[in-house]
Amino acid sequence: MEKEGAGYIVASIGKEGGYIPYTCYSAKKSYIEKKPEIIQGFTNGIYKGMKWVENHSAEEIAKSLQPHFPDSDLEVLVSLVARYKAQDTWKPDLILTEEGLNHMMDIIDQAIGLEKRAPYSEIVITEFADKTMKK
Repeated sequence: MEKEGAGYIVASIGKEGGYIPYTCYSAKKSYIEKKPEIIQGFTNGIYKGMKWVENHSAEEIAKSLQPHFPDSDLEVLVSLVARYKAQDTWKPDLILTEEGLNHMMDIIDQAIGLEKRAPYSEIVITEFADKTMKK
């Protein structure tokens, strides 16, 4: 719409909302305990992808995304990726901090309301990310 002149960006959630930990994944505790090698492999793969994005241009990233968005113009994808990179949306730090979790829950609470918040120490495990980032 922006390219066609039919609309424009009024505000960016990525810019105005501050750091939002978009790259969060969940699994049952029992699965994590039974299959730690799968969780570690997944975490390693996510990190590798995030580092790739960090070290490549908006055009290179857009070209790699284009097969998944065949109806999208490359110029539009480059523009979108450049915007995300400028906002520092894709951070290669895998650690979900307590501050990041609280910020995300604040946004969810404002949007739809939360009856209750789970304590950080009970729902966040950083050992797999710690191991990945120490390599």
